[in-house]
Amino acid sequence: MIVQDVGDYLGRLASQRQLSPHTIAAYRGDLFQFLDFCGDQGGEDTALVDRHLLRRYLAHLEEAGLSRRSIARKSSAVRGWLEDLVKRGHLPANPAAQLARPRLGERLPRALPRRQVASILDGLPSATPIDLRDRALLEVLYGTGLRVSELAQLRTTDFATDLITVTGKGGKVRAVPIGRPARDAVAAYVERGRGQLAHSGRSDALWLGVRGGKLDERGIRRAVRSRAATFPHALRHSYATHLLEGGADLRTVQELLGHRDLATTQIYTAVSRQHLQSTYDLSHPRA
Repeated sequence: MIVQDVGDYLGRLASQRQLSPHTIAAYRGDLFQFLDFCGDQGGEDTALVDRHLLRRYLAHLEEAGLSRRSIARKSSAVRGWLEDLVKRGHLPANPAAQLARPRLGERLPRALPRRQVASILDGLPSATPIDLRDRALLEVLYGTGLRVSELAQLRTTDFATDLITVTGKGGKVRAVPIGRPARDAVAAYVERGRGQLAHSGRSDALWLGVRGGKLDERGIRRAVRSRAATFPHALRHSYATHLLEGGADLRTVQELLGHRDLATTQIYTAVSRQHLQSTYDLSHPRA
C-alpha cells in the first residue's frame, strides 16, 4: 500500500507539475529511502507514519553523517508526499507539519572569474566535430545561462535570430538573447561538425553524440566537465553574476534565468557584493 502511494505520487509530480526526469529520480530516491527506514521500524502502512517516526528518521539521517542540506531535501520530499496523502484523504493530518525544518546556512553559488571563463572558452580546440560541438555547447551555456535540461532540448531551428525561445520549469516559455560568439560557434558546429555526427536519421536535435543520437543531460555534463573541469550550473551561476556585475538589474536577470521567485535570483546579489568587496580590498590603498 505504502509503495503504491509513493508510486502514484511520483506519477502525479511528473504529469501535473511537469518536473524533469532528474528531479523525479531524486524524489524517488529520497522517498524510497524513507520507506526502507519505515520497513526497518515496522511501519509498512501510511497510518503508522507519525511525528515520532519522522523524528527518528531525521535523527537516523544525522547519525549517518548527511549534511544539513541533504537532510532538508530528504525531509522536504517526505513532507510533500505526506501532504499529498492528506489532500487525497489517506491521512487525517500531515505528521510532518509541526516538525522543525533543518536550519541551513546560506550557500552561495560559485561563479567563475571572467578571465577564467574567457580562458576556458578561448582555449577550446576546433579540430574535430566533437571539438566544434563542445565549443558551441559551452559558448551557449555561458552566453545564455540555460539550465542543462533546457540546453539539451535545443534544436537546429532555434538559432534563426539573436533570440532563442526556451521552455523552462513548469512549461514556462521565455526568450533569451544569445551573443555573437555563441551564435558563431553554433554556426561552425552545424556547418562543419554536426553533419559528420548525424550519420543517419532526421533528428533536428542540436547536440548529437558520437553515435549520432541526441546528446542527453548526462552527456552534456560529461562534456562540460571534460572541457572546463566544472559543472554546467557553475557557468549558469557565472552568467548571472557577471550580468549583475556589468550593471544588469535583478528583474532582468530573473527573467533571463527563468526564476519564478525574485528571491531565488537575489542570491546572486550577494555573490556580486563579494566580488565588489574583494576588488576593493585588492585595489584601494586604504582598504
